[in-house]
Amino acid sequence: MSGDQFEDEFEGHPGKSRSPMAQRFRGFLPVVVDVETGGFNCATDALLEIAAVPIGMDEQGLLYPQETLFFRVEPFAGANIEQAALEFTGIKLDHPLRMAVSEAHALGEIFRSVRKAVKSNGCKRAVLVGHNSSFDLGFLNAAIARCDIKRNPFHPFSSFDTATLGGLAYGQTVLAKACQAAGVDFDGREAHSARYDTEKTAELFCGIVNRWKEMGGWEEFEEL
Repeated sequence: MSGDQFEDEFEGHPGKSRSPMAQRFRGFLPVVVDVETGGFNCATDALLEIAAVPIGMDEQGLLYPQETLFFRVEPFAGANIEQAALEFTGIKLDHPLRMAVSEAHALGEIFRSVRKAVKSNGCKRAVLVGHNSSFDLGFLNAAIARCDIKRNPFHPFSSFDTATLGGLAYGQTVLAKACQAAGVDFDGREAHSARYDTEKTAELFCGIVNRWKEMGGWEEFEEL
């Protein structure tokens, strides 16, 4: 089955939905996700932090970030963790206040909230939004497979990439520089925390989509 066949079979007729969010994104709810990891290989390297921010839409059709979901994660059994990755993120695995949980617990709690957000927005599924989103989606899918989770609320391979969108809208692909160009405050001292990077990516994504709408790039259509 091709990607387009998957989406057509899954979505049915999203244009008939009464939800403006469902109409805007073909039945999908954007949910911003960021992960911090023990390396670059999603099959072998540890997932150490994960955060998610569902996106909402106001009465004017403008997007805004909703509540942040965040967990520090215990490395799975046998996980590889590169020292360089820990130095880059500043994560201290032995910190007494780290309060990490298992992958299954973190994903279970996040997915429960995402499913509620999907339903409340009249959508059928979530689509991951990330900065260099293929990286985050790869680690998310690997953790889902390890935990044998059957009800994954996210599209398994489609995503929105704010690195690409930032390059299009502002000529910037680095998160900090794209945020600066978009007028989003960004503190480099807070960067590389899943919570902080997710919240800033959410602000950037909403800003780009809202700017496009205000420029007349998309108009809400009536139910067919």
